[in-house]
Amino acid sequence: MAPLACRGSGGVARVNPDVLAPDRPASVRATLVPRPPSLLLLPALAWLGLFFFVPLALMLAISFASRGTYGGVVWILSLANYANVLDPLYVKVFLRSVLLAFVTTALCLALGFPIAYYIARLPARRQGIWLLLVMIPFWTNFLVRTYAWIFILRTEGLMNQVLAGLGLIGSPVDVLYTETAIVIGLVYGYLPFMILPLYAAVERLSPSLVEAAWDLYASRWAVLWRVIVPLTKPGLAAGCILVFIPSVGAFMTPDLMGGARTMMIGNLIQHEFLVARDWPFGSAISLVLMASVLLGLAIYLRAEGAGRGKEWARG
Repeated sequence: MAPLACRGSGGVARVNPDVLAPDRPASVRATLVPRPPSLLLLPALAWLGLFFFVPLALMLAISFASRGTYGGVVWILSLANYANVLDPLYVKVFLRSVLLAFVTTALCLALGFPIAYYIARLPARRQGIWLLLVMIPFWTNFLVRTYAWIFILRTEGLMNQVLAGLGLIGSPVDVLYTETAIVIGLVYGYLPFMILPLYAAVERLSPSLVEAAWDLYASRWAVLWRVIVPLTKPGLAAGCILVFIPSVGAFMTPDLMGGARTMMIGNLIQHEFLVARDWPFGSAISLVLMASVLLGLAIYLRAEGAGRGKEWARG
């Protein structure tokens, strides 16, 4: 049982309720432990209910409705919207979105981990400077940053001018309005979301553990994969989740840097709501995307929990 916190003249002392009342039933002793009042949860629950669960329930109801002749919602219940999601055209868009999100997450991890490790091993004063540099892009509008990349990647842009000046290319490279441009924009936009949780995880890693591995003549790869990565796994998981989820549903970057040839599922949802005015089908696509992401997270958390259970059993 959790100990009680008793404040006295000498400070705070931890007292076990079982010691105070050993002859009382466990249910009675449990009441001795102070608990936070449930009323403190009401504001958060009200916020979630009003701005998450109510819109989600409304979108779920609309997904079973039908589109009117001139747009709008006609309350004729049907499963046709979910059947249309399985159309090969929309399945291709969904798979492309997942693939580009995976590539974005992998590149953010490959770039973010060394940066986070380097920052975490700097003196505290220099860490603040580097973290400030990581956060500076958030001070400018995301749309402005995206347009900056458009000017860099276009045919007459800075990238082609530099490559041509160095004699590396004979003709301009068409990068803009391709999947490569989308990945570049997504990596640039979401890289800080990978660096910050990784930095927090590496900063808690004791340098003595790495030094002990070196003293035992472990190779660099052994230190990385058997010491650093397992101990920073929570930061790795948090960073990957924070990058993958917004990447798979992104619509502004694919729209501006990918054009009409590389539509992602976020662009499809935007088109159904704002252009085609087919709210029922747009709601169905949104719910399928949400369910797919939640299913993937549930599978990961279940596998992670099973892995920890095996480690505890062996330990």
